[in-house]
Amino acid sequence: MGVELRVHLFFPLLAFVFFGISGTDGWPRGLALFLLLVAAVVTRETARLLVAAWLGLRLRAVLLLPIGGLFAYANPESQENANQGAGQFALALAGPLANWATALMLAATILGASSEVRLLDSPLITAGHLLRAMVWIQAGLGVLHLLPAYPLDCGRLIRNGFARKHGYAPAGRAAAGLGQALALAAMLGGMLLHNPWLILAGFFIMIGAQIEDQGVFFQSVVDTVRMREVMLTDFATLSPSDTLADALFRCVHSLQEDFPVVRGPQLVGIVSRQRIVDALRSEGNGYIQSVMSRAFQVARPEDTLGTTIRRLTAGHGLALIPVTDSGRVVGIVSVQNLMSSMSLLAEQRRLERQESVD
Repeated sequence: MGVELRVHLFFPLLAFVFFGISGTDGWPRGLALFLLLVAAVVTRETARLLVAAWLGLRLRAVLLLPIGGLFAYANPESQENANQGAGQFALALAGPLANWATALMLAATILGASSEVRLLDSPLITAGHLLRAMVWIQAGLGVLHLLPAYPLDCGRLIRNGFARKHGYAPAGRAAAGLGQALALAAMLGGMLLHNPWLILAGFFIMIGAQIEDQGVFFQSVVDTVRMREVMLTDFATLSPSDTLADALFRCVHSLQEDFPVVRGPQLVGIVSRQRIVDALRSEGNGYIQSVMSRAFQVARPEDTLGTTIRRLTAGHGLALIPVTDSGRVVGIVSVQNLMSSMSLLAEQRRLERQESVD
């Protein structure tokens, strides 16, 4: 569906836990039990992807966890539509309904084929009885998302309701904290009851809540940081009248990949290091004005980092955005430096938040 699929490292490692849970039934049955969980997650996320496509939401990636997937939206409009109105309820219901419908069809098929299979016997999920486990893993994953723990579906609806009154950043932090508290309670309850499924569910709910908390915090950073805080102010420029050979010499002594092209104080184009090299190889020496790109966007020092990121990722193959003030280039923002700047800013804001709490 054009969506990048990512799998959390702990998801495939969970197979080894299933090997241990299978005990005397052997590792092949443990692997089969793990694959049944994978099938339940795939069923859930396929339904959610179809609903997202039906709602017209644009997704960038899906991160798969044993409790389900976390969506990363391609633009703020899609994220806003997914968290408001009927769209949020459609996405919240799609996963559980898909799992429950699959469980009912599997149960009907199994009971129709053999009346000797006892689907209600305990334990419901065990490597010793894969047919029963196949039904209850699907049903259990749907029931799990009725818990008010973020980022489960019910917890996400509660977060959205809270966000309408208090804003998404505070709501996200509060919901992530509640999700982590409930996850910890589930793990403790699983230890007291000797129930490995409660422990695993709590563990992965906590991981999902932490991932979502990081995402909310990162979004709060990009929506509050201004270009003047992250733009590079020590940069090189080229002139339209510079030769390609002279420009190549400048490239050798600069770490920049892309260069603003200015005529006096006025920005007239952008050229990349690779474009200069390619032109020299194919056409020989010439002038920068013949190879520079005249299609570019600019940012202002007071623009937010989020606005600039959306410009960089909106297409057009942009790798550099000059920052201008009264028509004069005062800084540049590139994909290359933005990645490191964003992570450093996030860490700086996190430290500031911790200091304010202390």
